Amino acid sequence: MLNGEKLIERPLRWGMVGGGRTGQVGYKHRLGALRDNTAYRLVCGAFDIDSERGRDFGEKIGVETGRCYADYRSMIAQEAGRADGVEVVTVATPNHTHYEITKACLEAGLHVICEKPLFFTVRECEEIERLADARGLIVGVTYGYSAYPMLLQMRAMVAQGMIGDVRMVDLTYVHGFNSGDDTNATEAQKWRTNPATSGPTFVLGDISTHTYYMSQVILPDMKIEKLLCDRQSFIRSRAPLEDNAYVLFHYNNGAVGRLWCSSVCAGSMEAQTIRIIGSKASLIWRETMPNELVYEIQGQPGQVMHHGMPYLDQISLESDRLGALHTEGLSESWANIYLRIAQAIDAKNRRDDAALDKLIYPGIKGGTDGVRWLEACVRSAEAGAQWVDFA
Repeated sequence: MLNGEKLIERPLRWGMVGGGRTGQVGYKHRLGALRDNTAYRLVCGAFDIDSERGRDFGEKIGVETGRCYADYRSMIAQEAGRADGVEVVTVATPNHTHYEITKACLEAGLHVICEKPLFFTVRECEEIERLADARGLIVGVTYGYSAYPMLLQMRAMVAQGMIGDVRMVDLTYVHGFNSGDDTNATEAQKWRTNPATSGPTFVLGDISTHTYYMSQVILPDMKIEKLLCDRQSFIRSRAPLEDNAYVLFHYNNGAVGRLWCSSVCAGSMEAQTIRIIGSKASLIWRETMPNELVYEIQGQPGQVMHHGMPYLDQISLESDRLGALHTEGLSESWANIYLRIAQAIDAKNRRDDAALDKLIYPGIKGGTDGVRWLEACVRSAEAGAQWVDFA
């Protein structure tokens, strides 16, 4: 069980690009990073494209005035001259800026934690991976939903054969908050439906890339061989970006899968559901009840497993924070992700490859795989919902 004791020698000096007052995700990043005050210390930031607003915001969350910068270039340059300069930077900005900011940070010798989807193309991902490897740096990706303890319990149960051979994978991430048009949309919403700033997808990249990565955490030995994507723009002004999509998968072990993602599922508050069906039993996890895992064995009454209980696998209990009966949620998952990335940075700095290999966290390879998945989805959809190879 995690209880806040330090797992690395000292907190990492941490900065942010983006994540200011008008952003939708900045507070989630800070909740995650600062939940364990032994892992990170926020020392600087370029929080907003409006420098005055960003400075005012930074001051009001406790950052020194002189370390609230107008832009990321100023932050990198000025922090480099300080003995106590920033060591790791979170990139919490619109998608089209991820690549240039990440590259600049790595070239300055800084570790990076970047929002998803990582970049626009696999080519960019592979270039950044080479740069990070050459500099001995970590690139983490904030798949913030992926560290719920019960997802790791699913991983353990699948690995132990408790559901038999995996046959089907059923994934959904749906809500209805974009059912109307974008006339009164916020700035954060507008950039997500603009191909120039969002990239080649809307809901596939904005929400379902989370669910896809979570399925890979649960099923690390299963790889998609082919997929078919059919996507729609029910709000016409969003075209060519989709606000609804269906994706079918064929896996390398003979299993099949499907994913439905939508932001126009009017009235829905379901968010994510993950169902893994095996030859003996099924597992069901729902984001609306993240502390529970349904285990259904063929021919027996269904079981509901609860987080923090001693019958769970150690891999789940090691990520539990509050214990049974006490409700955990998204902020705990984000905290687990940030903590694991801090441990990865610490291991990389110490050149401890053995420790690094043991950590389950979303790194550059997971981010690249997510972009490769998005590229395949777009390729399939643009071919008229045809099956395409996933490689």
